[in-house]
Amino acid sequence: MTAEASGLGEIGEDRLLGGRLRLLQPARGHRAGSDAVLLAAAIPELGEGPLADFGAGVGTVGLAVALRQPALAVVLVERDPELAALAARNAELNDVAERVRTVVGAIGERNGDLAGTGLATASVAWVAMNPPFFEAGEVRASPVANRRAAHVAGQALGDWLKAARHGLKPGGGVSIIHRAEALGAILAGLETGFGAVEIRPVHARAGRPAIRVIVSARLGSRKPAALLPALILNGEDGRFTAFGEALHRGEAVLA
Repeated sequence: MTAEASGLGEIGEDRLLGGRLRLLQPARGHRAGSDAVLLAAAIPELGEGPLADFGAGVGTVGLAVALRQPALAVVLVERDPELAALAARNAELNDVAERVRTVVGAIGERNGDLAGTGLATASVAWVAMNPPFFEAGEVRASPVANRRAAHVAGQALGDWLKAARHGLKPGGGVSIIHRAEALGAILAGLETGFGAVEIRPVHARAGRPAIRVIVSARLGSRKPAALLPALILNGEDGRFTAFGEALHRGEAVLA
């Protein structure tokens, strides 16, 4: 890992998707991992899009999808200017900068509107989001600023989903990964305007409770909800299953 100095501390280069996705990210604090990889794998084929990656961090989800879909335009929305700058550098590093735009803005900052995101209403084909898992006061906040921002939300989950609704074109969709315990809040946030809800539980091992849910929905659809087959990431030996390994190498998709 090559290190350099920045306002975020030491920056290193990591590789995901079997080495195809190169990422500059802070060496200390929150780091991209399985959640981002699984969410990217759940995004359907979108043609030219665009795809908006809400709370993009260093750009992991949006860039992973851009590598898989060579015609896709992507907008990375990140509230931290330094992380957004890293996301823009990562777009260059992965040779997709001509299709990727980075915007500094907070999602849902004003009751779920798009103010400050640089996005127009009804302008994107799909929204991907891997929001902070906890609200203020639920957990002890990390002293590392980028980890704290990634784990503790400044806005309610419902406001993120409201912002997605405002940003989507008719018939567009949203995909979110979150703690399994957040499923009720996700479904409540999708009650207005969304249908064709698909829920995929994610389990660390078979026979254990789900640790994540990946939920997708389409704006304006009247299609009923569906509970998809569970994704089991690891076998009894603790190693990835064959399918889990293929997902993490970018050789399989969930969409």
